[in-house]
Order: sequence, then structure tokens, then C-alpha cells
Amino acid sequence: MRIAISLAAGAALLAGCAQVDARTADRNAVTEAKVVGAPEDCVLLRGIRSTRVRDDRTIDFQMINGDVMRNTLPNQCPGLGFDRAFSYNTSLSRLCSVDTITVVESSTAASRGATCGLGKFQKVELPTTR
Repeated sequence: MRIAISLAAGAALLAGCAQVDARTADRNAVTEAKVVGAPEDCVLLRGIRSTRVRDDRTIDFQMINGDVMRNTLPNQCPGLGFDRAFSYNTSLSRLCSVDTITVVESSTAASRGATCGLGKFQKVELPTTR
């Protein structure tokens, strides 16, 4: 029984360390990203491969063509950096700086958090990981 508790505690500790490392990597990616070109008002929905929430104000949209389009929200969005999940609803085929996102809280099933406005989309080059 003691071994099981020790293993569970060790696993929880390692998981906590991995989460801290991921947040540190995200913080570095935000500060070290290189801006490329002029900002854009919108991205095509069909061009989005995945997203990565960096913090309460920064979302990277990985595009299918390999570009990373960074959206820096004009204001902090409470819970976004913690839950790292959001939803959006648009009737257009594009996601634009006039649209909003809603934080999806992980603490309870299907719980909605803050709704926040998007900023412009800026192409960035992320630092390569070593």
C-alpha cells in the first residue's frame, strides 16, 4: 500500500514538473517569436490545423500550410492560460479580429468561462526547440 501511495505521489510530482516546463516553454515562445510581415484581420477557418494557448492573451494558430498565426488578445482573458481551451462561433468561413472566443473551463463538464475579443493575426516564426 505504501508503495502505491509513493508511486502515485511521484507521478503527480512529475506531472506537475511537466506542466511547469510546458508553461515555461510557452512563455519563451511568446517572448522569442519573430514577427513576419503585417498583421491580418482574419484567417480562413479551413486553413487552421490546430491551436496552442500560450497564456491569458496569446493563442498560436498552426495553419495547414505550416505558418503560425499569432493572435494577441487586446486584453487578458481570465482562465484562458490555465484551462488552455476555448470555443468560437462564427457564421463566416473566417475567424476575424472582431470575433470573440469563450474559455472552456476544465474544472467542470461543459462549463463556459470568460468571453473575450480577439486581436489581429500576426504571422510569427517560433524559436526552434533544442
